[in-house]
Amino acid sequence: MALRPLPQLSFGETDEAKWAPTAGPLRLVDAGGRVLGVRANERTPLGSSAPYYLLGMAPGRTALRAGGSLREAEVVDVRAFDGKGHELDWASAWASPSRALPEELAVDEPRDADALHFVLVGSARALPEKLELVSESPSGRYRDSLAKLELGVVPCPPDVHDVGLSCKQTGPVRVVGDAVDRAHPRVVGRSILGEVGGRLRVVLGPSASSSLPIGGPRGLEVEGPGRYRARLRARILRTTRGGMPAVGTSDAEARDLVLSEIALASHVWGQCGIHFGQPGDVDVQVVDPPDASLISVGCDEALPASGGEIALRVEGQGLRLKTSPGQTPEAVAGRLAELLEERGYRVERFTNPRTESAALPTVDLAVRDRTGRLLSLAPDRAGEISSDPSLRVCSLAVHLEDGLDHFSDGDAAAGTLEERTLLRALMDDDARTIDLLIVPVFAGLGRIGESFIFSPGASIQNALILDRGGIRASMRSFTLAHELGHILLDMPGHPDDYGIDRPSSLMDADAADGTIFGPRRLSLADCQRALRQSGPGAPVPLLEAWPLRSPRAP
Repeated sequence: MALRPLPQLSFGETDEAKWAPTAGPLRLVDAGGRVLGVRANERTPLGSSAPYYLLGMAPGRTALRAGGSLREAEVVDVRAFDGKGHELDWASAWASPSRALPEELAVDEPRDADALHFVLVGSARALPEKLELVSESPSGRYRDSLAKLELGVVPCPPDVHDVGLSCKQTGPVRVVGDAVDRAHPRVVGRSILGEVGGRLRVVLGPSASSSLPIGGPRGLEVEGPGRYRARLRARILRTTRGGMPAVGTSDAEARDLVLSEIALASHVWGQCGIHFGQPGDVDVQVVDPPDASLISVGCDEALPASGGEIALRVEGQGLRLKTSPGQTPEAVAGRLAELLEERGYRVERFTNPRTESAALPTVDLAVRDRTGRLLSLAPDRAGEISSDPSLRVCSLAVHLEDGLDHFSDGDAAAGTLEERTLLRALMDDDARTIDLLIVPVFAGLGRIGESFIFSPGASIQNALILDRGGIRASMRSFTLAHELGHILLDMPGHPDDYGIDRPSSLMDADAADGTIFGPRRLSLADCQRALRQSGPGAPVPLLEAWPLRSPRAP
């Protein structure tokens, strides 16, 4: 039942009133949600200015007496049922964003279990002809509404025994995450925009309403929090030092564009109850591309050493190391790290997975000073860093003017040297954070986004890169939401690479469709896998519980 503010009543000359319901139970509730309780002949002290509310406990006509006045009241019971006919408990359940195509448009797909229909129970004269639904954002702001939702007379639920009561019901209402899903002409009258953490409010009058929070799939967990949060850390690259950002015409516009894309990803992943934070909570910065701050021992081939010398310059200081025949890249990198540490530098060592073209794993070294500042690395002589004929040592500054070199199937687990230089310079040290980089463009054709997932032996994890094409694609392909899916699901491939092609699935390999049939759907199995692979119980918990309700909420 809904809380309804009390009308202005005269309580006489004292600060207390005698409340006596003459028919049907009512409850008096104060502003803090405390139920004061109402019984015949009970005297309840009331402050002269504090707001009080009436809470109806059973449908039908009733009356109350206050200060010598008798007021009639109508109590309407509002019930919510899911697509399977199960009734929701207003105290513990929540509305869920729709994960399926509307029934009018679906072909051979299961019924939309997340759609809700509302049943109103009350006296015939109290039931309205139409119902209003309003959705609110997590901050409580208005987001969307269905002002005139049709109500039809239906038989009352089996537990309604009072013959004086009547019942009306809406059609199935879909909570959706974006305007395209909302505006399709076949379902525009029963679709409403909603956001995980917000509320869906059923409005019966100017001051009477009931509401449900909006969370993830109700069938995801028996007793879950209803919502999870992942933390994104975004860096937008300038094309050159001091140049234009990868997207937008200014730093401020670039941040706004990326925050809008993150919000869109939250709407898509809201189907699983997953959110990436409000705009003010997301760390977004515009930064310059890094200098040559990484060396790779082994480069692409990672052959054993034949004998030679490594000549390296760190912040203007030279360092030389002899190599011996048969030494592996890992052994040479270890000795080089020791020499650097002896000079007072901090060295980060990363062993990369062996690629298809390499004989052995390569090893990357990043060097920092005592304050943690990343230092630039360069050859200490003309030509290459290593004179060893078989063991090369590479260093590369990030040059984004000609596009970022991206990985292929053969080196996907390690990434290219330019990608590693970029990511290792800009990623943070928290494995529970997802790092997002926005670059102007990838080198070559056909690539607008890529991700690095958590896998045994991977040297880069839980990071993704988008270019401006991925941002521009927006709701045609949901590139950011898709690449986040690879990370949250811990899925290197795509379902249609080895199964049935479902273009409406977010994780489809090649779908690009800006209509309601585009790649925007997540199944319950997807949500379960995301929670299993990245939830609070995962080895690297990218998702933290973010309960919909406060434990103290009335």
